[in-house]
This record gives sequence, C-alpha cells and structure tokens, in this order.
Amino acid sequence: MSEAAKPQARELPYVMAINEGIREVLREQQDAFIAGEDVAVAGSVYGYCTGLLDEFGPDRVVDTPISEKGIMGLGVGASATGCRPIIDLMFMDFIGECMDEVANQMAKMRFMFGGKATLPVTVLTMGGAGGSLAAQHSQSLEAWLAHLPGMKVCMPSDAYDAKGMIISACRDDNPVFVVLNKASLAMTMEVPEGPYEVPLGEACVRRQGTNLTIVAFGRMVHEAMAAADKLKDLGIDAEVIDARSVQPFDTATVVNSIKKTHRALVIHEAVKFGGIGGEITAQIQEEAFDYLDAPVMRVAAPFSPVPFSPALEQVYIPNAESIIAKVKETLEL
Repeated sequence: MSEAAKPQARELPYVMAINEGIREVLREQQDAFIAGEDVAVAGSVYGYCTGLLDEFGPDRVVDTPISEKGIMGLGVGASATGCRPIIDLMFMDFIGECMDEVANQMAKMRFMFGGKATLPVTVLTMGGAGGSLAAQHSQSLEAWLAHLPGMKVCMPSDAYDAKGMIISACRDDNPVFVVLNKASLAMTMEVPEGPYEVPLGEACVRRQGTNLTIVAFGRMVHEAMAAADKLKDLGIDAEVIDARSVQPFDTATVVNSIKKTHRALVIHEAVKFGGIGGEITAQIQEEAFDYLDAPVMRVAAPFSPVPFSPALEQVYIPNAESIIAKVKETLEL
C-alpha cells in the first residue's frame, strides 16, 4: 500500500477527547449521569458536553442551578445510593463553594460507614491559567485535594490521557477529581476510538534521558518537553516524567529514574509554596537521597494571585525558559 493510500491517523483535540470519554461512560454505565452548570443545553462553557443531551436525554445530562454546594452534594448523595455520577465543576476555583461536601463527605463517607457505602463519583474540573481569566478563574488547587485521604486526583496532560483517565475515574469505586486544563483544549493528538483506560496512579516516561529527571504535572509536561529539547543543546540529556496522577502518586517511577540520572526537577503550575512539588521533593529525599548528586529543584508559579494582564500572566506561568534557567542556576552552567 502506498503512503497516500494509508488511512490517516485519527486526531482529536483535547476538548473532544473529554467529550468522547464522557460519552463512552454514559453508554457503558446505565446508572451514570453528568450534572453541572450549562452541561446540557449549552454543552458546557468549554463545549466538551456538546451532543450529549441529544443522545442521552435530560435525565442523564442535567443542567443544575448555579450552586456548587448543591451540585457536589448531589454527587455525594447519588453515588452513595447506587448511581455513578459525573459532576462538572466549571472552574477549579469554585471548589471553595463546596469544600465541606468534598472534604467532609465525599472523601470520608466510605470510611465513616465502615466500607458499607461506596462513592463512585467523578468530578471534572478546569484548572490552570493562560486565558486572562484573572485571579478567581485561573488557579491550580490540586494540592488541596491531594491532601484529603479517600480522594484520588489526576491531571491528564493530553487528549489521549484525558479520555482514558475519565473512563478510569468513572469505573473506580472511589471519588476521583479529573483536573483538566483550559489552555490545552485545542491541543490535538491521536486518540483511539472506543473505550480504553489510562490507569490512575501510574506515571509515564515521556522522554528518556540520562542526566536529569524532570517531573511535571498537567500542561507543564509540554513545557518540560520543550525545555528538554533545548537542554540537549547544552549537553544535558533530560528525562521527562508525566506524573499524570497527583494522588496516588507514582513514587517508584520517579525514584527509578533518579537512580539513573542522579538529578531531579519538579515543575507545576500552582504556586510553589505549599504546592505538590514540595511533597514530591520530600519523597525523593526519603527514597532516593543516596542517588542524588545535586539538590532537588522546583519550578512553579510565584506566591501571587494570577494576574489578569496577558503580559503579566505569561510571566507568571512557568515555561520552558524558566525550567532551563533553573537548571543552569543549579548546575552552574
């Protein structure tokens, strides 16, 4: 067969991979439904629920009032009584409106009921900056969630993982937050048709290297890959690990990489102070200290609200250049 006659790989943007993930779950699980603000008639503010209402109807694609507390309470109650809800929390920033339902009910109910109740609820939410949406619509709060025993938290960096992690989350009998990234919605890649899983709690080595391990979360994986390409010109062969899950975190993959590279850098979009990077650094110190030839580095956002100004926002968000600068500073290049 000639190159021209070969079928083209099917590519999907991140936003439509989310749509396919939700669609596959609703087809597979008759007791599943999705609920949230504007998910039905409008197809969600991001468009990733487009067409779901037409296929599944208003009983399974549910527009809710503007009440995050009520929406999250719906997810807790419905999951505890036999349904498998998907709850859409439009912006991650709104988690403060429903934190009691998340922290004191969703995360703890299975334990408090002695395992007699399961909470198979999946929460989709959008984190990250990059759209000039300012301080109340641009935050990365995954460390809040990962601190709660009983909660799983994943951050798909690309379209393939977005679809597969949504399906994995919805098949899990525990509450799972799938933290999506609004600045990645148009990014395309090959995504298989039909259902498949991306396991929760398993990191992925996106690029093999020998001189430095970069651990990245969410959209920062792409910045880490770009930085690794440029570091190669400086004689540094960087290995890039896409953490994929914040909780549970795949410590073993990171430690095995550091045994080979002897140096580590952790990058995330959230502010550095109190961010998940501090926890990962501590785990590296505990599990791989004897293999380190240099201190563990971190690249993250400054301790400031996300600016509205496009110019300031671009300075605020970590990128490939800030990764390279940190590597040069630490290695005295």
